[in-house]
Amino acid sequence: MRSGIEALQPASGPRRLRAGLGGLAVLVVAALAWVAITHLAQEISYPEMMDALRGTSPWTIAGALAATAISFLALGFYDRAALAWVGRRVPYPVTALTSFCAYAVGNTVGFGPLTAGAIRYRFYTPHGLEPEEVARIVAFVTATFGLGLAACTGLALLVTGDVVGLGLPGLLAQAIGALVLALLGGLLLLARRRRRLRLGQWAVELPRPRLLLGQMAAALVDIVAAGTALWLLLPPTEIGLPAFIALYAVAVGLGVLSHVPAGLGVFETVILAAIGSRADTEQVLGALVLYRIIYHVVPLVLAGLAVALLETRRAALALAGSRAGQIGVRLAPPVLGALALVLSAMLIFSSVTPAADADLALLSDVLPLPLLEGAHFLSSVMGLLLFIVARGLVYRMDGAWWAAIIIIPLTMLLALAKALALTETVLLAVLLGLLLLTRAQFSRRASLLHQALTTRWVVAVATLLLAAMAILFFVYKDVAYANGLWWQFEFAEEAPRSLRALLGVTLLAGFAAAWTLLRPVALPASPATAEELEQARAIIAAQPKTGAQLALLGDKSLLFSEDGRAFIMYGRLGRSWIALFDPVGAPDAWPQLIWRLVESARASGGRAVFYQVSPANLSLYADAGLTAFKLGEEAQVYLPDFDLKGAKRANLRNAMNRAEREGSIFEILSVEAVKAEMETLRTISNEWMEAHNVREKRFSLGAFDPDYIVLQPVGVLRREGRIVAFASLMLTDAHEEASVDLMRFSSAASPGAMEYLLLRLILHFKEAGYQRFNLGMAPLSGLSASSAATIWHRVGRTVYEHGDRFYNFSGLRAFKAKFQPHWEARYMAVSGGINPMLALADVTVLISGGLRGVVGK
Repeated sequence: MRSGIEALQPASGPRRLRAGLGGLAVLVVAALAWVAITHLAQEISYPEMMDALRGTSPWTIAGALAATAISFLALGFYDRAALAWVGRRVPYPVTALTSFCAYAVGNTVGFGPLTAGAIRYRFYTPHGLEPEEVARIVAFVTATFGLGLAACTGLALLVTGDVVGLGLPGLLAQAIGALVLALLGGLLLLARRRRRLRLGQWAVELPRPRLLLGQMAAALVDIVAAGTALWLLLPPTEIGLPAFIALYAVAVGLGVLSHVPAGLGVFETVILAAIGSRADTEQVLGALVLYRIIYHVVPLVLAGLAVALLETRRAALALAGSRAGQIGVRLAPPVLGALALVLSAMLIFSSVTPAADADLALLSDVLPLPLLEGAHFLSSVMGLLLFIVARGLVYRMDGAWWAAIIIIPLTMLLALAKALALTETVLLAVLLGLLLLTRAQFSRRASLLHQALTTRWVVAVATLLLAAMAILFFVYKDVAYANGLWWQFEFAEEAPRSLRALLGVTLLAGFAAAWTLLRPVALPASPATAEELEQARAIIAAQPKTGAQLALLGDKSLLFSEDGRAFIMYGRLGRSWIALFDPVGAPDAWPQLIWRLVESARASGGRAVFYQVSPANLSLYADAGLTAFKLGEEAQVYLPDFDLKGAKRANLRNAMNRAEREGSIFEILSVEAVKAEMETLRTISNEWMEAHNVREKRFSLGAFDPDYIVLQPVGVLRREGRIVAFASLMLTDAHEEASVDLMRFSSAASPGAMEYLLLRLILHFKEAGYQRFNLGMAPLSGLSASSAATIWHRVGRTVYEHGDRFYNFSGLRAFKAKFQPHWEARYMAVSGGINPMLALADVTVLISGGLRGVVGK
């Protein structure tokens, strides 16, 4: 079964309201599904169902495992085809391991940060894929699965003339099957004749026919193999495999559309309704339980073992330099988090089901009754604690790792004490061993008590409790409820024990929700102190990039790593905690810093925003649960390759010659000389701002503050000995990159003065041995104009093309393009799926110094 995939696209305005209503809808669907199952299973006996489950042949289980393996092999082709469609190449070991782990997690968990789409985003972006390309891959694999469902259903209808349980007349079913296949054939013809299919306002780019056929074939193999795994486990009926595959496709499709995690309850309802009257219902339910274990739990455990193996020293030595090894260790947290999630559900479900009579009889001779009762109750509570801890494991929190290391051994002891639950104990031991092997991956120091649980996680907890309640009433449906049940304490009384366990889990879940709502708000951030600025200045001096000089403007707060080797500069406006650029300093400290800022923002009920971050580091923000949106492109001139020769640079040569004929003289003022000319520079700056009717900007741009300007050299132009234009510089001791900050000129400067000043600066730093000259960012540049692009791209592109009244977007890019720079994308990463428009509005106000600055330029 497949889970829904979280799209890597911006949210629209009322995101939280929609998320809340969506979560409520999921709970309603889950409740209806379990009501339907309870109704269908009124005559089912829980002991008989367990006997049927234990009586399954080992050869049948082996066949189901083999079919599951074939399904996952076909799933791996989805990613290969999607990468080919977007025109990207990723090493096969990376693709194979990432796709297997993504499907193992996504198929089982099916929501929010643990979905297959989020894992692809996290591990494909370091290989050069942009977020938009990963979003296209997510859309491609989703479409692949949809085509496979349609093809399977159409073929089965055409061959069998019926979908079991739907009661369609044979001719009508065959007609529907033929129509579905005809539509798929038409899609192939469209792909051959043209590459774009328009559906109303939406345009879909079609793959090549060969790729589309391969896509359908892989989806068919996947769905047929997965359906075969369940068919083998079911008791024998008159239903043939083709007819069952059609039923399986319908059940999976409804499970996906329900958005219930892993389709839990919805899938079982469809299968039970269709087959329950044709076979022993206890055996059907037993087969469904075993299918969940084989198709969901087993791949998840294997994924955990794979990534843990790659983390061990022996595997690291054997795979030195291997890309599979590198990607494997980074996959460990989400995979192990998902495994912890599944085992926590297992513990809760175990607490509401009876233990074997033989095990209880044995325990009664060894343990006193109060100890057994306490172990049963505490085991369920530990299950919910492990569920909450699982989210922290996904985000690599060291607190979550330590909590799991404490919870799991205690839970293993409780599992043995409550019912000699050897299976639970072994699986928990496996998770404990995997966590110990991957200890280095859980290095983020953050408090579990300040996690902001998202709507999807609340829905997941509620779905888990709802399922546990349904299982409880199913197992003990023959036990009449009475108030006295709560106070019955006997070895043979399982129903009271299960009631108390469910009550404990529910109370703990309510306490966790209340704590999330009532936890204290963090104190506001303070501007950097003089000591912090000096510490930051020492770090900045050693950096290859120059943008970090803006930290010294004094308008930002600074968050340092614990060892003081790196920092993040950020500002706050409303609910937004806005970090400027990537972290500065030692790269190994960046993940921890990013996570600390995200946690601080969430603890205050706000959103974390990282503004103008580079594509090479997007995986770090994805690890912290952030989504990237393209802001524009940064222009960088590669100095070793720059010269004024050739026809393409003729305009630059002419501008340089004209300025020199007009008497312009270029000079770089040292820091001491800047102090001496400060009043002249201030006069030019004031004249420039008055002429352009603008206010001083801040945050991502330098401001004319004498204490800030004097920190770096300044490039100037003189005419007749008088300074007429200047550009403040940003340099570091690494002598690798040079860039300009403020550029201003007086009315005495010639029309091409700024172009000439930039040109002379570029040539000067080339001669000095620098590698790059940074011309800064062109906002909203490089956003796709395609109608198939995300709404963020389409809105941004519209502003870029028609927003010159407010900002010279296109003119700024055209000016920088004269120097033929290399353009590199810059992104905004936003936490918690918050609408990026709100975050960008806060950034704009922060840069402009308030709303007055936005309105009045």
